[in-house]
Amino acid sequence: MKVYLDNAATTRLDPRVLAKMKPYLTDKYANASAIYFPGQQAFLDLRQAKKTVAKILHGEPDNVIFTSGATESNNFIIKGVARANRDTARNKIIISAIEHPCVREAADELKHEGFKVEIVPVNQEGIVEPAALEKLLDKKTILVSVMAVNNEIGTVQDIAALAAIAHRHGAYFHTDAVQAVPYLNLDIQKMAIDFLSLSAHKFYGPKGVGLAYINRKIKIRPLLAGGGQEDGYRSGTYNLPGIVGLAAALELAYRERGVYLKKVRSLRDYLWKKIQKEVPEVRVNGSLTRRSPANLNVMFGYVEGEAILIDLSSKGVCVSTGSACSAADLKSSYVLRSIGLKDHFLNSNIRFSLGRFNTKAEIDYTVNHLRNTVKRLRSFSPIK
Repeated sequence: MKVYLDNAATTRLDPRVLAKMKPYLTDKYANASAIYFPGQQAFLDLRQAKKTVAKILHGEPDNVIFTSGATESNNFIIKGVARANRDTARNKIIISAIEHPCVREAADELKHEGFKVEIVPVNQEGIVEPAALEKLLDKKTILVSVMAVNNEIGTVQDIAALAAIAHRHGAYFHTDAVQAVPYLNLDIQKMAIDFLSLSAHKFYGPKGVGLAYINRKIKIRPLLAGGGQEDGYRSGTYNLPGIVGLAAALELAYRERGVYLKKVRSLRDYLWKKIQKEVPEVRVNGSLTRRSPANLNVMFGYVEGEAILIDLSSKGVCVSTGSACSAADLKSSYVLRSIGLKDHFLNSNIRFSLGRFNTKAEIDYTVNHLRNTVKRLRSFSPIK
């Protein structure tokens, strides 16, 4: 049996989304920037995609900027807002301790440009406490960036509360919401979000397309120079097949949200109960209450997570040791370190992330092999 339990890394393209994309890969191939009729029709389809996205996010279509994915969106927003709004009185940005590497690295680049970067810590459940953020805010702060749902431990932040605190101090607020679809009802207006990032491949859409939702009333400097597409905010030929796919996938995600959440939560809870029953010395990393229902990050005492991953892979089961952005980088997780895991447990963790196409039979198959894998690896582990 082949079992895919790494949906937080990427999801399978939904066949219904692919069907929506196909015409734009074959017959409707005109450039949406062209002035002849097929090009203008393509532009109208682009505008419709913006309207679809904006309606779901409770935002404005003109504020939806399509990108190559959340890495580009996060870089665009963090660097663009910081650089455009910097002056002698404002030169600081704040990010949380558990942000995605693209946010951390973007902030690090700004640090080399002379910006001050502050890291707001999280508690043992991976939650940014409002008081901790308030302590770091001052009149020098330009932007606060806190991810809505953590990609490793599934922690869900109170984005509305954090955004309100940032605004009270005159700072703008950005959230990397990549892992939040469809788990959170993302409402730009109610949550008072200035900037937001998404990637289509996290919710059964195509890879290579995402969006940056921006507040056009706030100055932001473009990341890419070129032909001036997206009103100059993001130059580059429109990836119309991907854009149509993103809009279709987002629409499906929220239309079927209730059934989907019930399914993944049920599978996740079933998986955790079976692991507890079959494998000793385990614990969940992060909060069990303020957590994405599709995420289960488990610490397996006295055994290397990478060893578990490789052994399960040989049985056809795909899982992750955390952030799956670089298989070549097996350094210990700064996210797990941030929530207080001891050094000897930092590399003993597996992330299971459930999705639309998983089944109960797959969970049974996975836990059966997981039990044998952990037992065998612990039998010759030097750590007891």
